[in-house]
Amino acid sequence: MISANTDEAVTLWKFLGHSVHCVSSISTDQLENKDYKNSPAILLLHGFGASTDHWRHNIPVLSKTHEVHAIDLLGFGRSAKPGELNYGGDLWRRQAVAYIKEKIGRPTVLVGNSLGGYTALAAGSELGSEAAGVVLLNAAGYFSDEKRLPKSWFSRVRQAFGGGLLKDPLIQRLIFENLRQPSTIRRTLNQVYIDKSNVDDYLVEAIRRPSLDPGAFKVFRSVFDTRGPQGQPLDKLFANLEAPLLLLWGNRDPWMNSAGKRASFKRHVPLATTEVILDAGHCPHDEVPEQVNSALLDWLKTK
Repeated sequence: MISANTDEAVTLWKFLGHSVHCVSSISTDQLENKDYKNSPAILLLHGFGASTDHWRHNIPVLSKTHEVHAIDLLGFGRSAKPGELNYGGDLWRRQAVAYIKEKIGRPTVLVGNSLGGYTALAAGSELGSEAAGVVLLNAAGYFSDEKRLPKSWFSRVRQAFGGGLLKDPLIQRLIFENLRQPSTIRRTLNQVYIDKSNVDDYLVEAIRRPSLDPGAFKVFRSVFDTRGPQGQPLDKLFANLEAPLLLLWGNRDPWMNSAGKRASFKRHVPLATTEVILDAGHCPHDEVPEQVNSALLDWLKTK
């Protein structure tokens, strides 16, 4: 719920001719401060299957001191789901970069969870000095020296779609129908939230509702096709990153804490990277939002 003293706007923006659902928020106190644009804006980027709704516990707090934006990546949430697009890291990187240039227009801290973390890093690497910082919450992605994708739920489904019987459109449709059932969504969330207090009806419905949109099945097939674009490896993106980096790790994430994953991050991130370990799963921003908000705001004070 947004605070009464916060000015929140929900708008539609066009990218590549397609509608993108956008949320922006800033406190009235900040709006009255003529110098508020001297501090960086914040852009929040959600993970796979999620949307701007997943930042429900972050936007009201962060917007008390910063101008906050969140967008639904194309193919997700309330944004368009055209069947002809090649969904993947390149598309979402370009979307985030274009939004910052066209709608924010000043240095921005990109904050992303999971797939959104990859998007934040890729966009931040391209933006150069226009990126005021990058914050990764259990970011997805792969390193050049990895011989295979991590054994996450996402990668297992993607690998299954790439071979044998599961190339059958009918079987793919049956899998999709099962995955968008409320009971399946809740069960999946319970696997990756350590504290399940926030696995509530609101969150389940926020994930289920977009899956009913026309085009959602085509997006699902495109994302999980092993031939689909994966984007650049993380190490190459880190090498090109100029902006300060904050890693917020849910240390009990069953998807992103595979053997060697955090070690790979430590090996490739810039030396000045700040890391904060949280007792949480894959979505710490929603599971332990107070801790994430506090760590992020403390880090922003140093920027």
